[in-house]
Amino acid sequence: MDHSAERVTLARLPSGVEIETTVHTYDGDDEGPTVYVQAAQHGREINGTETLRRVHDRLRSEEGFAGRLVAVPVADPLTFDRVSYTTPEQLDSVNPNMNRVWPGDPGGTVHERMAATLWEYVSEADAVVDLHTGSADMLTHVVFMEGHDESRALAEAFGTDLLLSEEAGEDADAEWADRDFDGKLRVAATREGIPTITPELAHNKQLVEDAVEAGVEGTLAVLRHLDLLPGDPDAPGERRLARNHLGRVTADDAGLFRLDPDRAVGQRVEPGERIGTLYDPTTYEVLQEAETDRAGILYSLTREATVSGGETLLSVALPRDE
Repeated sequence: MDHSAERVTLARLPSGVEIETTVHTYDGDDEGPTVYVQAAQHGREINGTETLRRVHDRLRSEEGFAGRLVAVPVADPLTFDRVSYTTPEQLDSVNPNMNRVWPGDPGGTVHERMAATLWEYVSEADAVVDLHTGSADMLTHVVFMEGHDESRALAEAFGTDLLLSEEAGEDADAEWADRDFDGKLRVAATREGIPTITPELAHNKQLVEDAVEAGVEGTLAVLRHLDLLPGDPDAPGERRLARNHLGRVTADDAGLFRLDPDRAVGQRVEPGERIGTLYDPTTYEVLQEAETDRAGILYSLTREATVSGGETLLSVALPRDE
């Protein structure tokens, strides 16, 4: 196997400073598919970056590698340097979130130009893995586009217990359009016929061993599934298929949120179950009894007590019967 690392200019700042990242390419001795993997599209989501470093180390000791792997450990250096989800207005006032502008525009805003540069690698791939991480208290899962069988097969190979199929476009609810989800890498690539998944590893801002190892084992399993590596991709565990629920239970107002101590991600819930209490920290007035709005799998919770109005308190995935 041959490995090369290339510094690539994604875009330029007004001062002329170039925004660069490193693209790693691994070429096997035999013909095979091309897989594109990236991490840290949102700069605070660093467990994917550490995942790719460990995958790099593992590949050096693996035998029988075929095809090509293209890996970008820091897809958005602007947010990475700021440990942030989006960029400040001064850098891209139109598109602060890189994961809303794919496949990008070489003549567009900073993030559109960055996405367009990386899209040159994406468009040549036979499969895409876009590594993300969520909150500390979130059930690790993989998201794929509803109805796309090859993407679902990638999700199953990655090996998390929870798989979330996501409806898109006209099949999705109004929130899809309101949040510009058409511009996600997963959506743009899948619509171009490239099977794509978004693993959501738990935790951000900290390197957490369980999250990183889930990313490493999942990425290697995808490579085995696609025959870049020899071996069986099957991972242990039960696959629970659910539909991604874009609507979340949010805080009605600002205040302190006390999560009920018996609540944990992975629980099955029914509509109307209390999850926690939001109250005014100065008057002790109860502002909201946070309740589930539907039946499903509780897959994310906030444990940050100080919340603002509109912040997500919990998310429920809708189990899908087949």
